[in-house]
Amino acid sequence: MQDIGDRRQLFVDRLLVERMEGVTLRLHEPISGGVVLRIDKPWEGPANSGLSVIEVDSRFLMYYRAMTLDPADLNGVACVAESRDGGATWKKPALNVVCRPEWPENNIIAADDGKTTFSFPSTPWVDTRPGVPYHERIKLVQSVPLSGVPHTAYNDPVGPKRLVFWASAEGFIFRKLDPQPEMISDLPNCFDGGVTMFWSEAEEQYVLYYRFWENAKDAPSADVERLGGRGYRSMARATSKDLMTWTPSIPMSYGNTPREQFYTNNTQPYFRAPHIYLAPAARFMEGRQVLTADQAAAVGVKGAYYKDCSDAVMLTSRAGTTVYDRTFMETFIRPGLGYANWVSRTNFPLTGILPAGKERLQMFVSRHYMQDSCHIERLLLRTDGFASVNAPWVGGEMITKPFVFKGEKLEINYRTSAPGFVRIEIQDADGVPIPGFTLGECPEIIGDEIEHIVAWHQGPDVSRLGGEPVRLRFVMKDADLFSFRFQDGSPTPRE
Repeated sequence: MQDIGDRRQLFVDRLLVERMEGVTLRLHEPISGGVVLRIDKPWEGPANSGLSVIEVDSRFLMYYRAMTLDPADLNGVACVAESRDGGATWKKPALNVVCRPEWPENNIIAADDGKTTFSFPSTPWVDTRPGVPYHERIKLVQSVPLSGVPHTAYNDPVGPKRLVFWASAEGFIFRKLDPQPEMISDLPNCFDGGVTMFWSEAEEQYVLYYRFWENAKDAPSADVERLGGRGYRSMARATSKDLMTWTPSIPMSYGNTPREQFYTNNTQPYFRAPHIYLAPAARFMEGRQVLTADQAAAVGVKGAYYKDCSDAVMLTSRAGTTVYDRTFMETFIRPGLGYANWVSRTNFPLTGILPAGKERLQMFVSRHYMQDSCHIERLLLRTDGFASVNAPWVGGEMITKPFVFKGEKLEINYRTSAPGFVRIEIQDADGVPIPGFTLGECPEIIGDEIEHIVAWHQGPDVSRLGGEPVRLRFVMKDADLFSFRFQDGSPTPRE
């Protein structure tokens, strides 16, 4: 039985769902907030890929790989853009940390020597562990093979690799940590993209997710045949209590679902429900060619980067587990209109789901890979609005599994149509309605609210039921239920 305490519960998986009649779980796609960053500087080039978006000091920083097609440019550089209006508009600051006369007023981040630059998979992140020194609050990592052979965008050396850790106060100039953590992996293709790290409030430890190549011998035979006998790109997880020493890496599992390739994972705790990890992952459809050579040439695709296609899906995980849930196999971020979006290695989300006011969330996605028109697009979504329990006009209901909670009031995030409604009943563990909280004592809830306090005829106070096993019964008509939680009287982080 789940003890949910006062934690917000989303419907991105079926963990609490016991039974649904006439309702379904529905994945919701974000809508476009427009192009916010064009990759158009001489040092940037078309081989561009977004890395992450973080929030520090009431400003947002966006990191992205900028890579030209110069044969000497084997890894590109990591650049930064800054937003001071909550993510709506972005500027490229003239850092000039890297001094190159042919690249004046550049926005390339670098080490404090002004020479060492960073690139994919150097995904900067904010270290929120209590007690972290101010000058180490923003971190990034680099992949370094133990063999000494450089790890570049064009060459992934065989053998173990280690992560080298760097830190910064402002997010522009980074210094190598001393001493260095001991994070080494011998999984094939490890750290070759999709390195995501964070301090987990729910687990009270650091959590790392990274890409590796899952060997063909471990893959279902149908997948081996589909991918030409080579296996597929997958993800692994490791943890650390102190950042210095790490547990052995464990490959993530995906439940009993068809296997797909994931280029990047972007896993992070959802800031309104830190026990739930959201992973808007880049799904790579290797060899699935959409464009002809003439169509690719018409939009200016460089080289042969049109013989695959990709989009993004929503993977989820719960704190402390090594399973990605695939409740929704459908796409979360579609490629969209135009040939330019149907090329290889495009439509990759950046790591970072952030607030855009109280009622909306924002995230970002790279578009038009290997084209002069490459850019980063802002996407918007309702707060908690990744998925919902959805009821049609004829209505239906959902009943949860038994759980234990603490709190004084029940809060829901919902929306209805004009004739629609939501009504809620609290039952005991055996499914018997509890007097005072029956369906007949709950007036129809009509409207569209992010945080609605449910009240029965006797009022909203549910504190006497805390600590006892209960179920929730949601009866709905033409409505969506996005989340619920029991308030304990204290504010939720970021609210």
